[in-house]
Amino acid sequence: MDNATEDAARSTYFSNTDQCDNQHVLRIFAPKTCFFCGKTAMKRAADHGFVKGLFRFLKGLPPGRLIALSFAAVILLGTLLLLLPVSIKPGMEVGFVNALFTSTSAVCVTGLIAIDTADHFTAFGQTVVALLIQIGGLGVTSVGVGFILAAGKRVSMKGRLIVKEAFNIDSSKGMIRLVKAVLLMTLCFELAGAMLSFVVFVQDFPPLKALGISVFHSIAAFNNSGFDILGNMQNLIPYQSNVLLNLTTCGLIIFGGLGFLVILDILKNRSFRKLCLHSKVVLSASGALLLIGTLLLKLTEDISWLGAFFHSVSARTAGFSTYPIGEFSNGALFTLILLMFIGASPGSTGGGIKTSTFFVLLQSVKSLMTKTRFSAFRRSISQAGISKAYIITFLSLLVVCSGTFLLCVLEPEFSFIQLLFEAGSAFGTVGLSTGITPDLSAASKIAIVFIMFIGRLGAFTLASMWVNRPEPTVRYTEESITIG
Repeated sequence: MDNATEDAARSTYFSNTDQCDNQHVLRIFAPKTCFFCGKTAMKRAADHGFVKGLFRFLKGLPPGRLIALSFAAVILLGTLLLLLPVSIKPGMEVGFVNALFTSTSAVCVTGLIAIDTADHFTAFGQTVVALLIQIGGLGVTSVGVGFILAAGKRVSMKGRLIVKEAFNIDSSKGMIRLVKAVLLMTLCFELAGAMLSFVVFVQDFPPLKALGISVFHSIAAFNNSGFDILGNMQNLIPYQSNVLLNLTTCGLIIFGGLGFLVILDILKNRSFRKLCLHSKVVLSASGALLLIGTLLLKLTEDISWLGAFFHSVSARTAGFSTYPIGEFSNGALFTLILLMFIGASPGSTGGGIKTSTFFVLLQSVKSLMTKTRFSAFRRSISQAGISKAYIITFLSLLVVCSGTFLLCVLEPEFSFIQLLFEAGSAFGTVGLSTGITPDLSAASKIAIVFIMFIGRLGAFTLASMWVNRPEPTVRYTEESITIG
């Protein structure tokens, strides 16, 4: 179209819009209509403008980048919702940094808090936090696919690939059935947890408030997020001797941290011998870590056996505490740091380097020391899997060490063990703290926000998602170097 023809078309278009009456103006937000006459302007904008460009950009992104962008978008949306007047209690100040910190901690299912959730946020704000925890635990993609299925729509192949990437599995076969099973499983566990928690909380709160606390606690526990709405930054310390609440919380944390694939495998086979290798590794590593963690905490800290077991479970990415962590000895804090760094299992709601990675590391060291072939449960593990385990561990250590160094520079008034604990808790998406989080500067809180984000998505995922090219076929000549 030449300039004269385009000018004539534009003149005709605006002359037609002059004939619009007031009721046409009310159609300003109607889909695929113009601002004035309700004809074609919005459709043209969608076809040729920002909207189509945005969808084309998102459609062209690799699954890893799209997942990272989705988490970032949910965090930003949660921040804006928490800044609304309806979310904040009268007389309380939140601020952008604290709202961003709270939203990130919820979406990354961490539980670190810069401000107390119960004291600063209304019932609406607390509901927003609970929804952010749920979305972050299940994964943005799983929730999105669930809405698509609820609407009776078909999930595209790109959507299936994104779910595959989110659950970190090798095959995209049966993705829809997996998402349905995950959503149903989550509902069942959280409903059971809320009912058991209600029996405890109703003794101290009015029934309606006890119900709200129970639902919030169940969601937070199953999604391995250490948020609570009891107020006064007390977490579960008032219930350190309550066996029912302790065991209910531990049960939700353990099942949430095992991973959905492992739970489905257990329900299907119901025998350890028939389980797949991944499930055997996860169950063995999780059981050993719970036992060793309980013994070490009991040896290094004057707490009950129930308290030692609870914190051994909680340190594996949950973040609830029944004792003041700031009063723990350095030995107990270091034990918790190790448990937080290892974390939960792949495909779960938890973080850390994952139990399977830790298991592979130990088995590979054992194989090198004994000069035997690397295997587990009469199965061989590929060299690629071993290399990936070492890369994940190295990158994770790099993130924790860099974060700790940055916090040491920004917060010289706190001890090294406190800052290492804070960085380890943020990376492992745990939420345990020695009590210094509210006193950190805005710069330190922003640093922890980034650490939590990296910990939720995984250092390896974030590092590799920018490389989208095939492996080169041309290789250089090998030559050995001296190592060790």
